[in-house]
Amino acid sequence: MQTLTVIIPTYNEAQYLEDALYSVKFADEIIVVDSMSTDSTVKIATDHGCKVVSRKFDNFSNQKNHALQYATSDWILFLDGDERITYTLQKEILNAISSNKHTGYKLNFPHFYMNRFLYHHDNDVTRLVVRDKCHFEGNVHEKLIIEGSIGTLENIVLHYTYKGLAHYIGKKDAYAWFQAKQILSKGKGMNYFHLAFKPAYRFFHEYFIRRGFLDGIPGLAVAVINSYGVFSRYAKMILLKKGLK
Repeated sequence: MQTLTVIIPTYNEAQYLEDALYSVKFADEIIVVDSMSTDSTVKIATDHGCKVVSRKFDNFSNQKNHALQYATSDWILFLDGDERITYTLQKEILNAISSNKHTGYKLNFPHFYMNRFLYHHDNDVTRLVVRDKCHFEGNVHEKLIIEGSIGTLENIVLHYTYKGLAHYIGKKDAYAWFQAKQILSKGKGMNYFHLAFKPAYRFFHEYFIRRGFLDGIPGLAVAVINSYGVFSRYAKMILLKKGLK
């Protein structure tokens, strides 16, 4: 019988972690890799019987690769603290790992914002993989490298990524600083064309090409804020290059 480990990276996820843990109680093992949280995240994970690994954050790939060393199951499911596995997806996951048809599986994540799921603002992401056939690469956008074929599961993951407007914008700003530092560390340049064109293209792509307009006002808000996130990244690169941060 195939076994399953769930790996959850955390940093100050006390408000949301418990629901995530309840949703993956069917797993054989749960590992929480924590980036030195200052709230009760670690206590919650410990109280739920999780294996807790504390590690200072440097980048997403290293964090997840580190957690993989502690996993003991045949399969790994990567989950964030603001994500939930439904009962129907649970059954589909268990059927998938029993079949051994593929080495990995993509899961669908329609984002949740303004009390509704945005089905035109979603992502298909590989999150379910055979443990000894995968690793992560990349610092800014981590990429899961898999040996073998990849299938796609039908049932969605509940993803409560946007916890209000202020949190959403703050999250974009924090991530923009991280991206700006990582891009500059690789010696990549930018100019004012990037600052003007790329945010506009992000909005156009999300709102028109991906049909975010069908998600109503929430779809418009997400497209605008994600466009701002791109602008923020390049603005912060300028500040860093001028030594203003």
